[in-house]
Amino acid sequence: MEQENKDSLFHSRGCAHTPKLYHKNDNIYSKGYCKLDAYDWLKDIKLPPDENPFGFIEVRFKNSTKDFFSHTPDIELKVGDIVAVEAKIGHDIGIVTLTGEAARLQMKKKKVSPKSPDIKQAYRRARLNDIEKWIEAVEAEFPTLKKVKKLADDQNLVMKFNDIEYQGDNTRAIFYYTADERVDFRNLLKVFHEVFKVKVEMKQIGARQEAARLGGIGACGRELCCASWMNEFKSVSTNAARIQQLSLNQQKLAGQCSKLKCCLNYEFEVYTDLLKNFPDNRIKLKSKKGEAFFQNADVLKEILWYSYASDPSNLLAISVANARKIIEMNRAGQIPEKLEDFAQTQEKKVDYGSENDLNDLTRFDVM
Repeated sequence: MEQENKDSLFHSRGCAHTPKLYHKNDNIYSKGYCKLDAYDWLKDIKLPPDENPFGFIEVRFKNSTKDFFSHTPDIELKVGDIVAVEAKIGHDIGIVTLTGEAARLQMKKKKVSPKSPDIKQAYRRARLNDIEKWIEAVEAEFPTLKKVKKLADDQNLVMKFNDIEYQGDNTRAIFYYTADERVDFRNLLKVFHEVFKVKVEMKQIGARQEAARLGGIGACGRELCCASWMNEFKSVSTNAARIQQLSLNQQKLAGQCSKLKCCLNYEFEVYTDLLKNFPDNRIKLKSKKGEAFFQNADVLKEILWYSYASDPSNLLAISVANARKIIEMNRAGQIPEKLEDFAQTQEKKVDYGSENDLNDLTRFDVM
C-alpha cells in the first residue's frame, strides 16, 4: 500500500510508477496517467538518408507543464526517456513525450520557433544521482504542503495553498495558492526560505486551475474534465445555459470550482446551429379552434410545444417544419381547422416523480 502511494505521486508527471534506481525505466512512461498524453503517429516513418533528425524534443513535467528543449546530435533520445534539462536555476527532470518530426509539428502548432533564444537545452539522460534527487524532491512535496499551510495560518494570512512542485534537482520549489484578495506574503516568504532551504517561487492561480490540480468527481459521476483531459480553459457564460434550455440555477450550473461548468460549452454550438431553423417563439399559431402560444422546446428532437389560450394544460408537440408551415399559412391568410392535425403523437411518459421534480431535473443532475 505504501508503494502504491509513492507511485501515485509520479502519476501527475506521466509515470506509471516510481522510477527505479537500478533499471533502465523503459516502461515507466505509460499513457493514461496524465492529461497531457501524446501519441507519436510518425514514429514508424523513416527519414530520407540525406536528412538529419530534428534536434528538439518535447518534455513533460508535473500536471499541465510541458516545454520544448534542444539537444545535441550525440544524445539519442526516445519517447519515455527520463532526461535532465536546463532550468532557470540548476536543472530539472522530466520525461520525453515527443521526438523527431512529431516534435517539429507540435512546435509549429504551439507557434514556437526552433530559432527562439528562449528554448533551453536538454543536457543528458538522467543519471542515478539525478533520479535519486528527483524521487527525494517529489516525495517531499506532500509533507511540505502540510507545513506550508500551518506556517500561513500562524501568520493569519487569508490564502489557500493547494499544490507544490519541486524542481528535479531539489533546489527550487513553486508554491501554488489561491486568494480572493491581494496578500502580503513577504514575511512568509522569508520563513519559507529559512525552513525549506530552497528557492521558493509563489504563483497565484484561479479557481478553475485549483480544481484541475486538486481533482475530484463531478455531478456526472466522472473525474473532472479539467483534471483528466482539459488543458485549456474557455470562457463560459450563462448564455450557453439559456440556449440549451437549462434552468438558470447557479447551484446546478456551477462546478466544484464555483464557476460555471466547462461542459456547458460542449453542446453549445450544436444547439446554436439547430436553433437557426427554429421560428420565433413569440409568433402565435392561428387556427379556427383558437390561437396557440409557445410553451417549451426540445431542441435536439426539433419539437416545439404549444397550447391553446383557452386550454393551457393541453400541450401539442409540433415539429419545427410543421410550425414553420403553419406560420407561412397564417401569413398567406390561410387558417387551418385545428393544430392537432399537425401535432405529433405523444409517447407515454414514465412517472419519475411530481411535475415540479421533473421540471427541476436537468442533464447536469445525477438521478
